[in-house]
Amino acid sequence: MAYEDYLKAQKMGLKAFKASTIRGQYPYLPVLDEILSHADIECEVKLGTINIPLSQVIGTSTAGRTRAFASNFMPLLDYGSEFSSKWSNLVDAQISEGIHDAIKVYEYMNKYYVVEGNKRASVMKFFNSPSILADVTRKVPKRTDDLENRIYYEFMDFYKVTKINYIQFSKIGSFPKLVESVGKNAGEIWTEDDCMDFSSFHTAFNKAFTELGGRKIYGVTCGDALLFYLSLYPYREAKEMSGNEIKKNLDKIWAEITLLAEDSNIELLMGPTGDKKIVNSVINKIRPTKKRVAFVYDKKPAASDWIYSHELGRLHLQSTFGNDIEAQSYITNGVPEDSEAVLEGICREGFDIIFTVTPQLIKQSLKVASWHPNVKILNCTLNSSHSSVRTYYTRMYEAKFLTGIIAGAMCENDKIGYIADYPIYGIVANINAFALGAKMVNPNAKVYLTWSTTKQSNTEKLFWDQQINYISAQDMITPDDDSKEFGLYTIHGGVRTNLAMSICHWGAFYAELISSILRGSWKAEESSDIKAINYWWGLSAGVIDVICSKNVPTETDKLVSLMKRAISSGVFFPFSGPLTDQNGVIRCEKTDILRPEDIMTMDWLVDNVVGTIPVIDDLKDSAKSMVQLRGVETTTTNKGGTSIL
Repeated sequence: MAYEDYLKAQKMGLKAFKASTIRGQYPYLPVLDEILSHADIECEVKLGTINIPLSQVIGTSTAGRTRAFASNFMPLLDYGSEFSSKWSNLVDAQISEGIHDAIKVYEYMNKYYVVEGNKRASVMKFFNSPSILADVTRKVPKRTDDLENRIYYEFMDFYKVTKINYIQFSKIGSFPKLVESVGKNAGEIWTEDDCMDFSSFHTAFNKAFTELGGRKIYGVTCGDALLFYLSLYPYREAKEMSGNEIKKNLDKIWAEITLLAEDSNIELLMGPTGDKKIVNSVINKIRPTKKRVAFVYDKKPAASDWIYSHELGRLHLQSTFGNDIEAQSYITNGVPEDSEAVLEGICREGFDIIFTVTPQLIKQSLKVASWHPNVKILNCTLNSSHSSVRTYYTRMYEAKFLTGIIAGAMCENDKIGYIADYPIYGIVANINAFALGAKMVNPNAKVYLTWSTTKQSNTEKLFWDQQINYISAQDMITPDDDSKEFGLYTIHGGVRTNLAMSICHWGAFYAELISSILRGSWKAEESSDIKAINYWWGLSAGVIDVICSKNVPTETDKLVSLMKRAISSGVFFPFSGPLTDQNGVIRCEKTDILRPEDIMTMDWLVDNVVGTIPVIDDLKDSAKSMVQLRGVETTTTNKGGTSIL
């Protein structure tokens, strides 16, 4: 029996050896000594004798035995050697009574390298054992800004309170998110029961992940998939699910799991598709099948300028299509479970299209979409990669560039104020575009940035101290707000005068998007490959604009109109080089234009902005949930705070 097992294991080893050679990869076991020759070690820490996951035992400590094994730890030497005899004896021992002696390993970067017991590790891997007993010494690398190093330091903090060593992530911030998902506070020690519950859930999830082909998705770990799963199915529910339930739910969202990879397939649609000329004829043909469209809000329109603007869009849509469209609005109370119930109810009522108009509803949208694949669900957010829920947003930075031109042309002392709200995707691009617009007509213009959502918001004092009279604030107000502090305005002698405002024509956006769906674009935009589709429309689609008041000089108004046409036609791009950030780093060369993806994910400010992007610890509690969900990633730290991730 041991003879047959050895030949089988050797065959597995030779297959792995050949595959590695064809790919140009090292075909033997990685050697820790060679890896550490290029690394700085801070210290060594004894972890004691513990069970370690065999999937993370990947190499050997020294080069002595490395060529006896392929990269998958299966033997390469021919049968009949002393090595094969010892390996076969270990097989007999494992079958008869099990291998109980601990191997000795070094742990480095959450991976294990065998010092003593290579053959034991090989035999246990052959039998697909999930773990092995090991005497572990951790080699701690010096802290760096390298991604893998940062993730590892997060792992060590996680290990201190859990002693869990079998989960891996590919993205920074994942270990803290896992702790939060399980309902624990940062630094809180997990009890033995906590660890047992999580281990049971992880085992069932890992089995489902593996059976569905998760190990074949390059760049996505089981941990990545598990964390995404917990964002849709709360841990308190997930840990009580059977293995079959977990696999069924995971299978429903499998397309989303594949998109977790860094090189996932994302299609960014910068404008409407299809032939607009056939809209009316198409609508006439589909009159017998009236489309039902639902808008889902997380608060009442009167309480939010954002929701109010989308409600105006819904009313415009209903007015435009008349009896061909039924457009209903639904309001949740912001509680995830209630939001999910509202969406589920809308699907059961037979609605064809659902717009969830805030990023906070993305998780509930994804969960419900996985169970109702025939319902078209779209979420209003930027830079979100999902296949079952499409996302949409406007290129508001184009309009902000135009209002920046007005501010730069009109300010008397080269100083302009800018009040931003949340440091989330898209907002930084708006700030930078505004500053570039001001700089285009006034090379000396400085934009003083402040945030309305920070704990110590000192907008009035900042602007007063700097003698700032021209200010860009929120783009819209609610009907109940009689304030004049919106759009671009000026203050002289205590009197506020509105100059211009950037607007989103959400009505036009929804009307054109519905029309394109009726023209068949939804299906045409799909492909055989799993991909995420994001609609990101701007001036060229007629969904954003700038309205100038009579207080804007005629010549400045003409310039704005000229630049509006140039941007709409693709002749001019606000983010064309050269672009330099606050630290003097060139972000875009003179002859280049920033890619849309780079504009979306901007986490830096141009050189004529005075101010910073706040870290999450500086924000009001009411703003943190939004920023945790869609906040830009920045390495900037203020007052000892942590990065927004």
